[in-house]
Amino acid sequence: MRVDIWSDVVCPFCYIGKKRLEAAAQQAGLELEVHWHSYELDPDAPIRQEVSNSERLAQKYGRTIAEVEEMQRNIATMAAEEGIQFNWENANSGNTFNAHRIIHLAQSKGLGSEAKEAFFYSYMTQGLPIGERETIEDVSARIGLNPVEVEDVLDSEEYTDFVKFDEDVARDQLKVTGVPFFVFDQRIALAGAQPREVFLQVFEKALQTAAVENLDTEATEHGQDEVCNVPKS
Repeated sequence: MRVDIWSDVVCPFCYIGKKRLEAAAQQAGLELEVHWHSYELDPDAPIRQEVSNSERLAQKYGRTIAEVEEMQRNIATMAAEEGIQFNWENANSGNTFNAHRIIHLAQSKGLGSEAKEAFFYSYMTQGLPIGERETIEDVSARIGLNPVEVEDVLDSEEYTDFVKFDEDVARDQLKVTGVPFFVFDQRIALAGAQPREVFLQVFEKALQTAAVENLDTEATEHGQDEVCNVPKS
């Protein structure tokens, strides 16, 4: 089953959503064909933030430091249930544009999910500065990308159009206002890091929709009488 996912590598809910999706697919015995799409939560972010992540989020959302830290602890607890160690105290946010370009490079070589996982882990568990070139090169090497190709991408505008196209589609066509955002079989959209049960329900709905469409196609080819009782959904 094809799944298109819009997300950002500094979004803990995106990491949680990824783990829940994978667990649900394993439970359902489904093999997923995942296509990763770029979505920058803060396109104007500097390479590296000069304040702590808690201070940054407090300023962004108009909350107190204490409120933000409580929120982060709750997210860390949620993440731990999916096997993620979210060390929010050490989170080192920054501009994610180059990370998204490298994910597109990795995806062109069949390593998109590996790249996404590695960037999530680097930011949320290791606390590495996600916007800095050293981190991006480290992640790239970790998943086996050619360092020369990585340097060529980072020294150029390569894959810039891919990132911008993803974000244009999210904004103009899908009306995405937050991530993660999933599209199953190019038919069914789902927003948020939903529980595994919801993913399982969406899998079933997508499969049923595909089955009905296949029957409709057969009816067109072989005569409507053969499937005249098949309900449309």
